[in-house]
Amino acid sequence: MDKIDEFRGEYYFLSNFWSVPVTFGGITYQNAEAAFQAQKVTDKKVQQAFSVLNPYEAKRRGRRVALRPDWEEVKVGLMQEIVDAKFDQNPDLAEQLLKTKDAYLEEGNCWNDRIWGTVGGEGLNLLGKILMKTRDRLKKQKNTEK
Repeated sequence: MDKIDEFRGEYYFLSNFWSVPVTFGGITYQNAEAAFQAQKVTDKKVQQAFSVLNPYEAKRRGRRVALRPDWEEVKVGLMQEIVDAKFDQNPDLAEQLLKTKDAYLEEGNCWNDRIWGTVGGEGLNLLGKILMKTRDRLKKQKNTEK
């Protein structure tokens, strides 16, 4: 099985930092990272403020908000919903994701994220697993449309 071990270069579109609009919870964000960081709070006005941010600004602001009390319980499910929305709302990206076939997707990184990705092959790789689930769903969807 092939492996894509970082979301850079031709695979940067897999990153939440890829600049593509994502509508989630009735708000259109400039990228999936902003959509995700906005979910750390439940106040719609605060979420709206994330909609205009680039992914770097969104990540920085997300570190400074008071987390909603259920954040640890809901964050993985929210990430799945946001990643699904990103690919459902952008068919060209969905096609690119499908072209990765059955490759193992791993967000290898150098910024020490062992939750959503891996460092030196060590970590939970939750984003990679979510992307593979999204890809499997899109494959099934495409097959039922035939």
